[in-house]
Amino acid sequence: MKHFTLLRICLCIGLSFLMGWPVHAQDVIHKAPAPLYRDPVTDGAADPVVVWNKEAKSWWMLYTQRRANLDAPDVAYCYGTKIGVAESTDHGQTWVYRGALDLEFEDGHNTFWAPEVVYRDGEYHMFVAYIRGVRSHWGGDKQIVHYTSRNLWNWKCEGPLKLSSNSVIDATVYQKPDGRWRMWYKDEAAGSHTLMAESKSLHDWSASKVVIDGDAHEGPNVFRFRGYFWMLTDEWKGLRIYRSKDLDKWEKQGLILGEASSRPEDRPSGAHADVVVTNHRAYIFYFTHPGRKSHNEAPLGENGVVPYDLRRSSIQVAQLVFKDGTLTCDHDADFEFYLPDETE
Repeated sequence: MKHFTLLRICLCIGLSFLMGWPVHAQDVIHKAPAPLYRDPVTDGAADPVVVWNKEAKSWWMLYTQRRANLDAPDVAYCYGTKIGVAESTDHGQTWVYRGALDLEFEDGHNTFWAPEVVYRDGEYHMFVAYIRGVRSHWGGDKQIVHYTSRNLWNWKCEGPLKLSSNSVIDATVYQKPDGRWRMWYKDEAAGSHTLMAESKSLHDWSASKVVIDGDAHEGPNVFRFRGYFWMLTDEWKGLRIYRSKDLDKWEKQGLILGEASSRPEDRPSGAHADVVVTNHRAYIFYFTHPGRKSHNEAPLGENGVVPYDLRRSSIQVAQLVFKDGTLTCDHDADFEFYLPDETE
């Protein structure tokens, strides 16, 4: 009987991986931790991107390392930030802080936000938002800077990109079926809408154009799953879904992660996500402000400082499920979470 039960579980898990089905709680072998990760140095992990490190043969998470444990004026904890690195050698179950990347290319203490990483011909390419200096209030010129690396740790600065304005952040990059690369990003000077540029080489980019307008948003993320291309954008009240057949025309769909879940630290909503598609499953990595009642709740105290519990942030993971032509995400549901080793 024990052997039959084990066989049933293995068959259920195998079919679930193959078809992308959700699994039942009793069949979950690898349960996702909640929270998945908290930065042990600054407690301000945000804007994650998750990538397989081919040299280290482990999963790496790169993220904005907000200085949440710093009592400083207004939003100064969101500036002067580095890109933090966490590593998992056990298929995503535990993440160990490895340090922060040295990306400085000019003098001073500067700001790096929201990394995006793609792999091409033996080399990683990172596109990261850059603001000179450290500010106490939102503002400053913002550029997207290009870096290259062989190992995800030592990066060469290729320089800032020439895009639509000096207020651009939050790049996502995807290679089209014809080999060309597309970048989508937020332009604050264009109403905080999503714009798109294209490149053959990842170095020179075409003129930009608006792709997603309407309400202000940020943090676009593009991926392919279950026969469609998908884009997620952060509306600061959850993540908006867009669907496309060709990466040109995008159909606006519903909102996910707009409500708190019962999992620890998984509230009030999900923000600025990355998606990893592996073994026919789509895992969404996002950050939360677990001490807040709403994502934007950050009143200043009498000393002009946002309280610590409203500053800190955590990384979570959930599963995206394809249903009735769209994506759903029940972050209260149990699901099988396993990041397999990847090979060349």
